[in-house]
Amino acid sequence: QVQLVESGGGLVQAGGSLRLSCTASGRTFSNYNMGWFRQAPGKEREFVATIAWNGGIYYADSVKGRFTISRDNAKNTVYLQMNSLKPEDTAVYYCASPRSPEYIPIYSPDGYHYWGQGTQVTVSS
Repeated sequence: QVQLVESGGGLVQAGGSLRLSCTASGRTFSNYNMGWFRQAPGKEREFVATIAWNGGIYYADSVKGRFTISRDNAKNTVYLQMNSLKPEDTAVYYCASPRSPEYIPIYSPDGYHYWGQGTQVTVSS
């Protein structure tokens, strides 16, 4: 059974930084793409970043240059380093992984099958 567990959320002032972690279990982590999404109150879940099994990285325009996604296959963990945080980054952040190995980046939540429970990130102005 595949499980994803996020950690690292919290309250931070605008301009600050946080690092989110997501640890996976239940299958060979290195074979699968991993993604980060976020959902603010009253809004749809939106793509933040994805890192492919082969290391390819893609970001949403809204976070490009501020957020960095990385993975440590030895620790079965994907990270999201968030710098220069803005109040509009406030949301619940989710990590996700598709059911099967993929050879193209996936930007839609519909392309992901496994989800973590989410971690709250709140950026105060």
